[in-house]
Amino acid sequence: MSGVLGRRLNRRYSGLVTRDIRSLTRDELQSQFEAWGQPRYRVDQLLQWLYQRYALDWDSMTDLPKALRAKLQAHYTLHLPELVQCQGSADTTQKFLWRLADGALIESVLVPASRALYGQSSDRRTLCVSTQVGCAYRCRFCASGLQGWKRNLRVEEIVGQVLAAERYLTQSAASVPGPESAPAQPGHGPSAPRLGRPIDNLVIMGMGEPLANYEAVLKALRILNAAWGGGIGARKITISTSGLAPQIRRLADEPEQFGLAVSLHATTDELRSRLMPINRKYPLAELVAACEYYRQKKGRILSLEYILIAGVNDSLGQARQLAALARRLHAKVNLIPYNPVEGLAWQRPEPAAQEAFLNVLLRQRVPATLRQEKGADIDAACGQLRLKTERALRVKAQADGPVQPVD
Repeated sequence: MSGVLGRRLNRRYSGLVTRDIRSLTRDELQSQFEAWGQPRYRVDQLLQWLYQRYALDWDSMTDLPKALRAKLQAHYTLHLPELVQCQGSADTTQKFLWRLADGALIESVLVPASRALYGQSSDRRTLCVSTQVGCAYRCRFCASGLQGWKRNLRVEEIVGQVLAAERYLTQSAASVPGPESAPAQPGHGPSAPRLGRPIDNLVIMGMGEPLANYEAVLKALRILNAAWGGGIGARKITISTSGLAPQIRRLADEPEQFGLAVSLHATTDELRSRLMPINRKYPLAELVAACEYYRQKKGRILSLEYILIAGVNDSLGQARQLAALARRLHAKVNLIPYNPVEGLAWQRPEPAAQEAFLNVLLRQRVPATLRQEKGADIDAACGQLRLKTERALRVKAQADGPVQPVD
């Protein structure tokens, strides 16, 4: 889809009259319920259905009056992304392919516990969340931008990826015989118990550039962070950016303590501009200054993402330059061996080269991790499963030919 057509679709889709209920904050719902003459406790009942029981229809909300349910249905939609496919990897990585209400496909990835992801402790479940359909930034090594950008995700579509993944995981656990099957199926029963949230860490670095969809992303994360919503701590939410310097400064001024990860992938403007066209607009000097501002305002360590590509950015000299930059920013480095993408010529370095690059950083006393391979057998890199699925659908449509009218 062309950029012009994508923008028209984005405007038309974002301008729908009916809002989804999961795009609203508690305060917004409270104002609406007050206007309807509803008691305050009804909002809490509704929020439990939305964020703890993953309700998919209004009729399941049996402790809400029927008249209130009818009014909600008349004013709001109630959707979660539809699961098209879930691929499971040998390392327990799971990739979800979702279909949105307009038919667009997006991805989320559940990453297994690993100390190599942002240096956090390993007793956690991390979901990598998308923020756009496609991507306009066209990083040369990434599958997300191969078919261009179509539109921004709406608030409920970002929130919905987390809730739909949690719903899937909870239902899967409930289907296993034994103690795990005790809770009721999500979305059923007025008092379905919880065993704690299935997802407790978020990385906003799936398809798309989060800071290019700033308003929707921030509102979605506030809903996911709120005790009445997703209940995920702000310090367990990391926003990744390809380097939108003005938005990094804006994020630094927000009250929440969301983490920041910068997709760096090169230590010189010449190479970074070749790999990441965004660097031509916000070169390294401007990006580094914005990161220093974030560090000053938040007092938090930021992460530098660095995908290791064989023969491109994996030399020991580049490792030394990365170490110097990381020390300047007081940043930790997350090294990611490249996940090959069909149609792209890039390759990952040999394990020995990966370790040598890591050792340069460690000798320079830079906190650094080398991410263990996750999900390579399930196309876990951003946009791969969506790209493969859409290509298959086009091939099938071409093979089937035009539909003939029935006499």
